[in-house]
Amino acid sequence: MGHGTQNDHKGSSPGLTRRDFLKAAGMAGLGGVATSLDLNAAALAQETAAPQKVPRRLFGASKIPVSILSLGGMFDTGANHILLRQALHWGVTYWDTADCYGGGRSEEGIGAFFGRFPDARKEVFLVTKSDARDPAGMTKLLNRSLERMKTDWIDLYFLHGVDSIGELDDDVRRWAEQAKSSGKIRLFGFSTHANMARCLEGAARLGWVDGIMFTYNFRLMHDDALKRAIDRCVAAGIGLTAMKTQGGGPFRVDSSEEGILAEKLLARGFTDKQAKLKAVWEDQRIASLCSQMPTMTILMSNVAAALDKTTLSREERSLFGRYAEATRESYCAGCAEICRNASGVPIADMMRALMYARDYGDPEAARFALDPLVRSGVFETLDDVRLGEAERRCPQGLPLRRLAADAAQLARTLV
Repeated sequence: MGHGTQNDHKGSSPGLTRRDFLKAAGMAGLGGVATSLDLNAAALAQETAAPQKVPRRLFGASKIPVSILSLGGMFDTGANHILLRQALHWGVTYWDTADCYGGGRSEEGIGAFFGRFPDARKEVFLVTKSDARDPAGMTKLLNRSLERMKTDWIDLYFLHGVDSIGELDDDVRRWAEQAKSSGKIRLFGFSTHANMARCLEGAARLGWVDGIMFTYNFRLMHDDALKRAIDRCVAAGIGLTAMKTQGGGPFRVDSSEEGILAEKLLARGFTDKQAKLKAVWEDQRIASLCSQMPTMTILMSNVAAALDKTTLSREERSLFGRYAEATRESYCAGCAEICRNASGVPIADMMRALMYARDYGDPEAARFALDPLVRSGVFETLDDVRLGEAERRCPQGLPLRRLAADAAQLARTLV
């Protein structure tokens, strides 16, 4: 998370320069004194008269300015009101949640925050999502989200986890138009973890999608089909938000590319996590980047990334590409149709659960991803022959039979 020229502008509190702030955030990214950093970051809100704010970009054709760093809400927002206030203080005004996060507790926590600080609602570009696809279900969930978050409107309303653009049919279009005309939502779109290029291409052709959140990181930004799809979305005026920007978690220690790249990044004053954010932000087509920030340490480190203006060098970008290629067999690229057609099961969803558990160290998010798979009985239908065919077809060369077994074991442990 570090992002900038090393100018000694004033930092976030009296006596704390911007360079000191970035250095502290870099220590946070390396696992340094989290407790003192938490206390320091919390104090900054009280001490700062005019803090630097996270930069903004215009969100597609709407021209709404949004912070380039978005607060991912898959955590206990109700118990973290100090963090929410600090996020606003530093200009992190794009907040993302969903009706299902924490069984609704994420939305309820945000609602409690707006209840305590009603003026804050005007500062926030608020995003939530619907797991329903039919108009009646979407209306029910939208009204519940409005009630939970104590607000009269949602700035951007997503269909959650779209796998195919066919999910956005004429009924959905008419529903979105009516919800906009009623003032309950300002913009409409979808999030997608799978088949991203096809979904983005389809959205650009539809002509009525306002925004998309999709998996995008240093591994995927070289994919030609995805690059073309992004260009077409931008031409169509669709605002784009990146998620899963760490590309599978921390660097692997068994890669020579990892060692070279990490050493070079640290020498320049930022961590691998910060550099991964920077790689996405350097793509000007991306309006914002969504990051789960459940602690003050992570928030502080990510804000430092957004404030810092240093760009990655050509050599560093090349090393990122080489590292991505060397470790491609460890990362699911989201081309879900290939493995699902071959295996008959949603392997990409299993990979997402493993990612949360292994790469992000977030068992709650893993449990959330696994729960619908367990309820559907999918782990009882795994077929080794079909999984072997999916493994053969996987462009990334993932060991899908072993990974599916790992996901089944994880489900038995967590769900």
